[in-house]
Amino acid sequence: MSTSPERILVGVDGSAWSRTALREGARIATALEAPLEAVTCWDVAPVYAGYGTYDSEFFRAQAQRVLDGAVADVFGDDPPAGLTRTLLRGHPREQLVEASRGAQMLVVGRRGTGGFGALLLGSVSSACLVHAHCPVLVVREDVPVRV
Repeated sequence: MSTSPERILVGVDGSAWSRTALREGARIATALEAPLEAVTCWDVAPVYAGYGTYDSEFFRAQAQRVLDGAVADVFGDDPPAGLTRTLLRGHPREQLVEASRGAQMLVVGRRGTGGFGALLLGSVSSACLVHAHCPVLVVREDVPVRV
């Protein structure tokens, strides 16, 4: 994880909402001449937690594919200069809030891959709004990003 205090931090889970957040985070980082950090959180799936024979590397590698895929989808072969990709082990609510310490802004999508389709905000974006240590921007997938 970057310790640059001026960085723009973006939570990426592979959803359309998080790809939109990554686009908007990049736009803001460019405008502010700030570094951009894309963060994907991962952990061992709870169903495996009781077993001693799971391979945590499998789950970390899956998260890396999600992060790399989102960056490729958003930026193609031309990611922003200074883009940092970070994997954090743990639940996104806690990890993004902690990662927000010292960041200039945290950008997240309004809903990720979780359920409860009727919610206006997902549990991660709601927790970030309440607990982050910097300003938080929650973007919606259906709002076009300005260039």
